[in-house]
Amino acid sequence: QVKLVESGGGLVQAGGSLRLVCAASGRTFSNVAMGWFRQAPGKEREFVAALSWSGGSTGYADSVKGRFTISRDNAKNTLYLQMISLKPEDTAVYYCAASSTTSYSRKYADYDYWGQGTQVTVSS
Repeated sequence: QVKLVESGGGLVQAGGSLRLVCAASGRTFSNVAMGWFRQAPGKEREFVAALSWSGGSTGYADSVKGRFTISRDNAKNTLYLQMISLKPEDTAVYYCAASSTTSYSRKYADYDYWGQGTQVTVSS
């Protein structure tokens, strides 16, 4: 059974940091692109960051560029999202996703596997 399990979310004050972790199991994802999306209450799921199978190519939403860093450890089948200088507008459920291609995409529909999400709440 293929599973993506996110962890590391929580409540943090504005300006604080969190590190999200996505642990994959059931198959290797070392040869496909992976990404992070988020969904705030009443809003659509939006792209946050993604990277290619090797991690050599990355993309970020403008709203998080310079504050968030996506990375992966293919040996551990794990994806990370380091978040610093968090803002209240970063509050959302964060989802890990894996595609079936080697190059990353910013489009929700291009991802085939999804985790259950982890809540990030940033207080002002």
